[in-house]
Amino acid sequence: MRVLHTSDWHLGRSFHRVNMLGAQADFIDHLVTTVREREVDAVVVSGDVYDRAVPPLAAVELFDTALHRLADLDVPTVMISGNHDSARRLGVGAGLIGRAGIHLRTDAAACGTPVVLADPHGEVAFYGLPYLEPALVKGQFGVERAGHETVLAAAMERVRADLAARAPGTRSVVLAHAFVTGGEPSDSERDIAVGGVAAVPAGVFDGVDYVALGHLHGSQTITDRVRYSGSPLPYSFSEANHRKSMWLVDLGADGTVGAERVDCPVPRPLARIRGRLDDLLADPELERHQEAWVEATLTDPVRPAEPMARLTERFPHTLSLVFDPERAPEDPGLSYARRLAGRSDQQIAEDFVAHVRAAGPDPSEQAVLRAAFDAVRVEGEAL
Repeated sequence: MRVLHTSDWHLGRSFHRVNMLGAQADFIDHLVTTVREREVDAVVVSGDVYDRAVPPLAAVELFDTALHRLADLDVPTVMISGNHDSARRLGVGAGLIGRAGIHLRTDAAACGTPVVLADPHGEVAFYGLPYLEPALVKGQFGVERAGHETVLAAAMERVRADLAARAPGTRSVVLAHAFVTGGEPSDSERDIAVGGVAAVPAGVFDGVDYVALGHLHGSQTITDRVRYSGSPLPYSFSEANHRKSMWLVDLGADGTVGAERVDCPVPRPLARIRGRLDDLLADPELERHQEAWVEATLTDPVRPAEPMARLTERFPHTLSLVFDPERAPEDPGLSYARRLAGRSDQQIAEDFVAHVRAAGPDPSEQAVLRAAFDAVRVEGEAL
């Protein structure tokens, strides 16, 4: 069976104020063409269909168009909700839509009930595990500790139990939206650390033939059977070195996996340039970036006059301007942003407590802070 694995469409998202709806429509065209020309048997979309719980109307219309075009191909499609989606909104009408061959899996309780498809070699069970917010689903899975690994492990127990009850030789595909250990994140994924450590080991998915992951925006291989397709379009300059693509997966009669990357159309390349303004404007090596979307980091010790206006004369698609003045390493004036780089909300809050009272929070106070962050994040996910 030939499966096209994609994820993280983020319909409705912009890129540094650039409307990406046209590029997203081009991607849908490319997806449909790939399904038709490469004789795809099934499409899987591993979450973050939309960029937010209440997407703009134009994004909903594009999604509606995508559903109709996929249904017209008469090729089954399985989709799950991601942490950016509202599972309840995305899942409205799932029963009716399923009759057209578009199978929306947004209910955590149904993760052990697969979409069963068949090819000349037998049946393939597709299990959709929507994004599982630990604090919201731990009761459904009967686990005491609200952690990402705990709830995913419980979901996979249901998957393996259902698979064990099926005919010998039944092949299996799992769709999941999670941060799996070994994956390389970028700046454009929403943090899912609420409820404990975000990363889960790939071993959680043992026992199935292929795991189609979503959440991380870079296409990557965790193991031969566990892969991220990545987002089809860039959504932050941290993705400048990404090759945007989908996975074309051939699932053999015996469950063997072969995978090929299918490149996606990208409206413009991304470029991150760094240096003093005069050097950036004169460096002939940067000629190749004149048609790219550019993030420029200026290292001038003193902020130059009208830097954006001067940059856009040479790089007309400059979208982001960052100042990082050259300083001695021991300079106490390092930017606030640099001091916070790589630190979680919890760590920043604990540092603030230590700053204002000269002593960090004790374990009970740390637990209060953690509970407060969890409550805010859970409330946002439930909207």
